[in-house]
Amino acid sequence: MSDLSLFLDESGSDNLRDAYYILALVVHDQSDALDDDIARYHASLVQKGLPDIPFHATPLLNGHDDYEGMGIAERKRLLSTFRVFFRHLPIRYGWIVLKTKEYDTLDNVASAMRRGIVDFLFDNLAYFQSFDGVKIYYDDGQQSIASALHKAIDYALTKSAVTYRLASPADYRLSQAADYICTMELTALKYQDKTATATDEKFFGSWSQFKKGILKEVRSKRM
Repeated sequence: MSDLSLFLDESGSDNLRDAYYILALVVHDQSDALDDDIARYHASLVQKGLPDIPFHATPLLNGHDDYEGMGIAERKRLLSTFRVFFRHLPIRYGWIVLKTKEYDTLDNVASAMRRGIVDFLFDNLAYFQSFDGVKIYYDDGQQSIASALHKAIDYALTKSAVTYRLASPADYRLSQAADYICTMELTALKYQDKTATATDEKFFGSWSQFKKGILKEVRSKRM
């Protein structure tokens, strides 16, 4: 049996207050083992004296939640360590971005997201169908995404081949990778819109530096 994992994470919320609604879909062939990559990541954290906490990009940048009380230097080192880990992961990804202001209601956003997921699946349908099963990992964080996801998957893929798993980012490194992608793609949009914050610039430098560094690395994994 050959199985494919699909980990999802979103940036944006159902209150439609954010400029963008982004969905990252991380694709992983389960025959490509992750054990060595995860072990090296953990060893790097230990070697650097950094805490092994679930990676969550936005709180890391802002110093909230598990990163409360950490100085920016330590948070930069955590980001850098995860960046190296991500760079070596045997994954690919797709992403969907919606400009929230172009949609009047949450239903319209959900419909557009469903179409985006269907397009992504159909664009790569031969690849998805080459596996015996597809396991979908999502934390059901936003109801509009959860609904769009189920409708799109049921439409595009054979239902008997699909399994849904409730996935907390705290439990799965690839959920954390999806979170990382969402944040970097959103940061790129902010730089392009000239709405990047002082925090963005502290962590990533100028648009040119960000584009030639982290963003280039991330996008090298796009499907």
